[in-house]
Amino acid sequence: QVQLVESGGGLVQPGGSLRLSCAASGKTFTRYTMGWYRQAPGKQRELSAGITSGGSTNYADSVKGRFTISRDNAKNTVYLQMNSLKPEDTAVYYCNVRSEYSTLYNYWGQGTQVTVSS
Repeated sequence: QVQLVESGGGLVQPGGSLRLSCAASGKTFTRYTMGWYRQAPGKQRELSAGITSGGSTNYADSVKGRFTISRDNAKNTVYLQMNSLKPEDTAVYYCNVRSEYSTLYNYWGQGTQVTVSS
């Protein structure tokens, strides 16, 4: 059974930093894209950042230059370093792991709350 365990969320002041981690287990994650989505209250879930198995990254315009996604394939773990946080970054952040070859294999974590407030 696939499990995604997220950690690193919390309360931070504007301008501060947080690092989210998501450890995946339960199968071999070869050729899987890993990513972070977020959902603010009353809004739809949206992609923040993604990284392919080959290391290519993409970011939402709202986080470019402030967030950095990375992955450790040996640990099946994806990270999101979030710097210069703003109140509008407040949301539940969800880890996502999906196959690059089949839509059948698409997994979500339970989410971790990030609150940016003074």
